[in-house]
Amino acid sequence: MSWKKYVGQDVLDWLLEPKDPSIRYWALQHLEDKSPRSSEVKEAQEAVMATPCVKSILKAQKNDGYWDSPDDMYRPKYTASTHTLLILAELGMKRTPQIEKAIEYLFSFQRDSGHFLIVLPKSEKGRESTVNDGCCIDGNILYYLVHFGYLEDPRTKKLIDFQIEYHSDDVGGWKCRSFPIDKNRVFPVNCYMGGVKVLKALSRIPKESRSTNLSRIISQETEILLENQIYRYLRNPDGSRKEKAGWKKFGFPLFYQSDVLEVLDVLTELGIRDKRMQQSVDLVTGSRNASGTWDLRNTYNGKMRCDIEKKNAPSKWITLRALRVLRRYYA
Repeated sequence: MSWKKYVGQDVLDWLLEPKDPSIRYWALQHLEDKSPRSSEVKEAQEAVMATPCVKSILKAQKNDGYWDSPDDMYRPKYTASTHTLLILAELGMKRTPQIEKAIEYLFSFQRDSGHFLIVLPKSEKGRESTVNDGCCIDGNILYYLVHFGYLEDPRTKKLIDFQIEYHSDDVGGWKCRSFPIDKNRVFPVNCYMGGVKVLKALSRIPKESRSTNLSRIISQETEILLENQIYRYLRNPDGSRKEKAGWKKFGFPLFYQSDVLEVLDVLTELGIRDKRMQQSVDLVTGSRNASGTWDLRNTYNGKMRCDIEKKNAPSKWITLRALRVLRRYYA
C-alpha cells in the first residue's frame, strides 16, 4: 500500500503554500525529500522569522534572554521560557543570537547532574541538587537543544548522560512524582507521556551519534510503547486494557501532553514498522475529514503567546504529521 492513497496533489500544494512557511519548511523535507541545505528549505526557514507568531514571541523576550519570570523557566505554563523555545523549535525557527541568549539563560537552570529543575538555583548547593523529577521537561529541552544545533555542546551531553543514568533499565522509563496518580490504573511503571518526550528528543539525534546505551534505551522504550498498543496503557479494574481517549484527539503543539499521532511520528522517525502499530495507524487514516485533510481537535489556543490554527477546523500541522507518518509506515 502506498501513502499516496491518502493524499491528493491539492493537499500537498496546500501544505507547501509559501504563506505558511513553517509548514512549508517541514513539508519540503519530510514529504518532498528536500535537503535542509537546499535553497527552497533555507528560504522557507528564513520566512519563518517574519511570521506574526514568531515576531510576537521574539518581541516579548527580555534583554537577559528569558520570557516571563527570570527565576522560573516553566511557569506560567505555555508562555515561560522552556515552552516558548519548544514552540519556536517546532515552528522551524533557526538558531539566531536571540535563540542563543535564550539557551544560555536556560542552561543556568541545569544542575550539576545534567538534569533541569524549573527554579533557578540560588547557590552552588542548589546547583548540586540531586532532586530528580519531570522527564517530560528534560525531554522537551533536549528536543530543542538538538534542533538549535547544541548536540555537541558539553552541557547537552551532560543532559544526555543524565537520561542514561536515570533511566530505569529494569522496567523502562523515567521516574516522575506526577505519575502514576494510581499505579493500579496503569500498566507502565514510570511516566508514560514523559517517556514519549525523551524518546522524541532521542529520535532527533542522528543514528551515528547515538551511543550503545542510547540505542539500547531507544529499543526498550519503543517496545514499551508497542506493548501498550500506543494509547491502551490504562488498566481497568478487571485488569484489561483501556484506551486513553484523549490521545485520539490530535493536537499541536502538545507540550508535556501527547497523542497517538505524536507517538506514531516518533516511532516512524526511528524506522519502526510493527503490526502492533496498525490499530493506531488505522485510527489516523480513519480521522481524515471530507476534504482529505485532518482537523485540529486539541489546542492550547488562548494560553500561548499566539494562537496556532483553529480548533475543529482543517489543520495543516495535523495533516503534515499524519502524512509523514503514513509515508514512513507504508514506505
